[in-house]
Amino acid sequence: MRNNPALTRAGFTLIELLVVIAIMAVLVGLLVPAVQKVRESAARLQCVNHLKQVGLALHNYHDGAGQFPAGYLSGFDGVGNDTGPGWGWAAQILPQLEQEGLFRLIDLKVPIEVVGHAQARATIIKNYLCPSDSPPAEAFAVGPRTTHGELASTLCLVSPGSYVGCFGIGEPGVDGDGVFYRGSSVRIADITDGASSTLMVGERSFRDAQSTWVGAVINANQVPTPGSPLALQVLPAANFVLAHTGETFNGPAFPEEINHFTSRHAGAGNFVFADGHVAGLGRSISYQVYKAIATRAGGEVVAHGDY
Repeated sequence: MRNNPALTRAGFTLIELLVVIAIMAVLVGLLVPAVQKVRESAARLQCVNHLKQVGLALHNYHDGAGQFPAGYLSGFDGVGNDTGPGWGWAAQILPQLEQEGLFRLIDLKVPIEVVGHAQARATIIKNYLCPSDSPPAEAFAVGPRTTHGELASTLCLVSPGSYVGCFGIGEPGVDGDGVFYRGSSVRIADITDGASSTLMVGERSFRDAQSTWVGAVINANQVPTPGSPLALQVLPAANFVLAHTGETFNGPAFPEEINHFTSRHAGAGNFVFADGHVAGLGRSISYQVYKAIATRAGGEVVAHGDY
């Protein structure tokens, strides 16, 4: 009996199946980059929002105290070495970020590493993490390091952070020419270069180097994150919370040293300026302008179109 073509079961030939698979592969190849681009765009916007909140918190702190918080709180000995307690600018503005409960666990006059601060310093604060960054999911160990970068001993655990204060041009620590340094008490009136053209806080990716919102743990050293593309450096604790524009330049957010600003965003890194506005800076900015906007009172003339 002859089969009825209308009742014959339809199916794919091998060639047709291969063609369908090839088309699907092409569509997936086109779709994945588009999805990644949308995801990165959303992450960049969220990072901008985080920095806007940080800028607002810093200004609210300034309104109450008459000055911005210190880059980190520390006394010093007879030869100028830090003596603690070490709490950084980000710890000092916790109440302004609606983190009053966490702030009540902290005594800013007592060193970071004491046992009583264990819960506070290990707390992850999402507002201090860039969504494009890759920090650890929990607190990491800090302490003195050998010349090879190995941890000689653990002083304490601290929570990671993606944002660091601008020390200025020189090596972070004492008497910076930016907004933040050891014991700093910079006022808006002190930023004579103009608040709208002076960097205050920027990104540092944990992929490249360790940073924390907590502060400068005295006698600890900052080092590159394991697997970092940057060369080994063993730096003082101030670099946990501060960055500088440096003596070398590969563009903002494209570091050559672990205490530079750095970002996982494509093409640029986000910064909050001293007037509270946030902008992305990329390699198109000149080194001269980049250094100029890192200082608060250098006397440089910088137009907004220069960055």
